[in-house]
Amino acid sequence: MARKLTQYKYYPVIRDYCMILIGALITGASYTYFFIPNNIAPGGITGVATVLNHLIGWPPVGTLSFLLNIPLFLLGYKSGGKLFVLRSFIAMMLLSLFIDILPGGPITDDGMLASIFGGIFLGLGLGLVLRAGATTGGTDLAAQMVHKRLSFISVGTFLFAIDCMVITMAGLVFDVQAALVALIALYVSTKVMDTIIKGWNTEEQMMIISDKAKEIAHRINTEMDRGATFIEATGAYTGEKRGMIYCVVTRAQIMQIKSIVGSADPHAFVTVSAAHEVMGEGFKQFSSKD
Repeated sequence: MARKLTQYKYYPVIRDYCMILIGALITGASYTYFFIPNNIAPGGITGVATVLNHLIGWPPVGTLSFLLNIPLFLLGYKSGGKLFVLRSFIAMMLLSLFIDILPGGPITDDGMLASIFGGIFLGLGLGLVLRAGATTGGTDLAAQMVHKRLSFISVGTFLFAIDCMVITMAGLVFDVQAALVALIALYVSTKVMDTIIKGWNTEEQMMIISDKAKEIAHRINTEMDRGATFIEATGAYTGEKRGMIYCVVTRAQIMQIKSIVGSADPHAFVTVSAAHEVMGEGFKQFSSKD
């Protein structure tokens, strides 16, 4: 049933807009239940709206965020593709709506807890929206526009400057503690968002340099039923050709490969690093979106 659903013509579109809806809802909850009641402004236009709402008291944060985003979308819509701009505008409107209509008050009055759990919710929600090919604010479009006109200012630098400005504003309007917990929320949300975008995989990539590379690769193929790739390598000091193997395995298989390498060539050189997302035979399959 699930496979038939994924083969449906409009499945990718439905999936993406469902992700935008759910992502906007989760992001809105992070502000309604954690950030706004605790005077936490973790960057972005919604952070600016949080600070301004505290100063002037009206309109609500969601409405104010929507009003602040409109000029940015008008200025930067030419910098992004039409589909990206459309989805981003929908995501922005949904976020603004959810911030204002979600009921209830603060889940916790502890600023540290609010920054951590709010950051988790924020990162999760934004990650889902970004995976759907959208964003929740016009700052991304404005950043692209600025980068096109002033190429020495990268998109990342512009967005980082906006976040720093908002956190500084929070420190001046609220207090220093508000700025500090906002930094924590920004850090946590960024880490969670990266995990959602890149995937929560348990795979690791291994590079094995050994004079007995063929024997090691054969044992990996036969004993573990795992593929491996030979890469031609040359020692920088000796200038001699060395055998190098590249393979991707699960964390549970690392010790088994270490055992194989150790028994075949105790002098082998091995590195292990995280593979954020692995697609292909034996792992996650490519989708139409990928």
